[in-house]
Amino acid sequence: MRGSHHASVRRLPCSAGRTTACRICVLLAANVYRAQGIAAPDCDGPLSVLIFALPAVLTYGLGALLGYRTGRRFHRLVSLLCLIVALATVPNIAEAVQELYRNTATGECLG
Repeated sequence: MRGSHHASVRRLPCSAGRTTACRICVLLAANVYRAQGIAAPDCDGPLSVLIFALPAVLTYGLGALLGYRTGRRFHRLVSLLCLIVALATVPNIAEAVQELYRNTATGECLG
């Protein structure tokens, strides 16, 4: 079968279709009120960040790993871009987790 060769080509999980979700997870604030200078709790902000950020880190991290292992120059460039995106998401995840702990410690977002 001649067409079966093209079906076996691996595609990297770091694709243009995921850029919107990635922009959301990098730019979305864990507490939108604090981002505006208001000292108020945001009970659903950290979870909305984590919903987008954790899959993005896993997807782009996997894309970086697979792209690097392929060994071709273009795939290594894509791997570097995936790694940059994954690392740009990590501070926002840390901020969201810190905000979750802050909300739990103060007891403002219990129900």
